[in-house]
Amino acid sequence: MGRTLIERRLKDVSERRKALARDLAVAAEQLAHLDEEADEARLRALVSETPLAEQAHREAARHADAMRRHHDDLASQLRQLETAQDELLDRLVATT
Repeated sequence: MGRTLIERRLKDVSERRKALARDLAVAAEQLAHLDEEADEARLRALVSETPLAEQAHREAARHADAMRRHHDDLASQLRQLETAQDELLDRLVATT
């Protein structure tokens, strides 16, 4: 692979990493909020012991779980991009 192509791919990976890092930060913030909502709903369900409160708790927990999966997926993608960037940097060094 030529040096110019490696540099172009490095730039692309770097831009994708930055965008993914921003998305991950947003997902982490949303996850913290949804986890807090799920905890509050759990406490309300325990105190009120009503089917409606339990349903609200289950729904809040499902939303938090979905966001957790999304957050974990973004983190995994970011790790993959970091690995790809490391490999491209190794190739770039090898061409000099």
